[in-house]
Amino acid sequence: MVEALGFNGDRKLLCLSAKPLDDSLLYVLRAGGWIVSVVPDIAGVRAENEGGLSRVGLAFFTAPEQASLASELLGVGGQTLWVTVASRDASERAAVRRFIATRCQDYHTLPLDPQHLLLGLGHAYGMARLLEGEEGPVERVQPIIGTSPAITALNHHLSKVASVDVPVIITGETGAGKEHLAQIIHQRSSRREGPFIAVNCAELPPTLIHAELFGFEKGAFSGANKRKVGYFEAARNGTIFVDEIGDLPRDLQITLLRFLQEKMIRRVGSVADIKVDTRVIAATHVNLVTAIKAGEFREDLYHRLNVLPLHVPALRDRGGDVELLAKFFLAQFLRTAPNTVARGFSRAALSALRRYHWPGNVRELKYRIQRALVMCDGRLITPADLGLGESDDLAPSQSLDVARARAEREALCRAVHQAPSLTEAAKVLGVSRATLYRLLEKYDLPARCRDRAGQPIDRSAYPPDSSAGGLPVAHLS
Repeated sequence: MVEALGFNGDRKLLCLSAKPLDDSLLYVLRAGGWIVSVVPDIAGVRAENEGGLSRVGLAFFTAPEQASLASELLGVGGQTLWVTVASRDASERAAVRRFIATRCQDYHTLPLDPQHLLLGLGHAYGMARLLEGEEGPVERVQPIIGTSPAITALNHHLSKVASVDVPVIITGETGAGKEHLAQIIHQRSSRREGPFIAVNCAELPPTLIHAELFGFEKGAFSGANKRKVGYFEAARNGTIFVDEIGDLPRDLQITLLRFLQEKMIRRVGSVADIKVDTRVIAATHVNLVTAIKAGEFREDLYHRLNVLPLHVPALRDRGGDVELLAKFFLAQFLRTAPNTVARGFSRAALSALRRYHWPGNVRELKYRIQRALVMCDGRLITPADLGLGESDDLAPSQSLDVARARAEREALCRAVHQAPSLTEAAKVLGVSRATLYRLLEKYDLPARCRDRAGQPIDRSAYPPDSSAGGLPVAHLS
C-alpha cells in the first residue's frame, strides 16, 4: 500500500496521489532532502500517520473526479500541514477549493514548477516545526476511520463539541469505542495539554469508589497510610472520562452533581473543599432514561451531564466501514509483526467480515485481525483465520419489533431529508404534523430537524439512513 523512498530522517513527506508519481519529480523531492511515502488513498494516509507523524503532506488532485479525495481528506485529523498540486479543472471543484482554503499551507497548479514546489514544502516544514514548539508534537490520537454517513457527520460536528468546555455524555454498545471518542474530544479541546484520566465505575470496588474518585486523607480509614489524590483531582486542567456512569452509586451521584455545579471536591476524611477544574466526559451502554424511571439514576444528574449527547453506532450499522477498518488494523499490526506472511484479505474473508453481526463491535474486529495474523499460513487471510465459520457469517435475524422500528426510523429520516419542510415531510409519510413531531421525539432526532411551519429543514443536521441518535456520531476503536 505504501511505497517508501529515501533514507531515515525527520523530513518525512506524505504524498497522496491516485497515480504513481513521475520519476523526475521523485528525484527532485529526494534531492531536496525529503523522505517520500506515496499512498493512493485515504486509508493509506491514516495508516502512515498512525506509524509516525509526517509534518508535511503533498496532495495531488490532477483530475476532477479526484475531488472526492479532498472531501475524505477533510475528515482526517492530525497536525500535518498540507501542500496541494491541482489541475485547473480539479481546483474548480468545491471540495478541492475547501480543502485548499482550510487545510493547506500552500498550493500549486499544473504545469508544475518543481523548484517552486520545493520552496513551498520547505516553508510548510518550517511552519510545522514552529507549531510544534520546543517540546515536540502533541500526542496524537488516531482519528475516526470510516466513510459512512454517521462518520461524515461526526467529523463535521466533533470539533464543535471539543471547543465547548461543557460536559459530554457518550452512549453506545460495549466495544464500540466510547473511550476513544472521549480521547479525540480531549485532544481537540483547549485542555489538550492537560491530563486525560479514564476510570470505569463498574471496575471500582463499591467500598472504595468514593476514595478512588475523590481521594482520601491519611488515616481516613483502615489502610489509609498516606494521602491519595483521586481521579478527579488528578485530571485537574484536563479531562476525566467516567465510563459506565450508570453503575455509579446514588450517594456518589449526588457528589458528582455537586462537582459539576461547583467544581469542588472533598477528599474522604477531610472537612475542606478543594477547587478542581476538570472537564467531565461520561459514557454508558445502558439506557439512563430507563434507569431514571427505575429509580437507579438521578434525573438532575442526567440533565447536567447530557449537555452534549453523542451516540456511537454499533459496527454492524456502519456499512462499508467494516472493510475499511479491517484493512486499517491489518496495516497497523503488520508494522509490529513484519515477519508474518499475511499481506491482505481473501475475497471470502472480506465477505465474511461484511456479513458478520459484530456483537463485540470495533474491539472484536481488532482482536480478530490480530488472531488472523497469528493463524494465517498464506499471503491472504481466510475466514477460518478470522475465526469466522459458515455458521458465523450471517447476522442473526431481528425480532419483528426491532425490524419494524428500524424501517419506521429509516422512512422518517428519508422523508425529513428529502422534503423541503416538515409540513411536506408529514404529507409524504401520510401523517399529521403533530404525529411527525412525536416520531421525531420518539427516535431522538436532532432538534435542528424540527422546523417552523414552511421553513426549510437544515438537512446537514441529519444524514439519510443514519442510525445514530443525538448528534450523528460514529466511532473507531
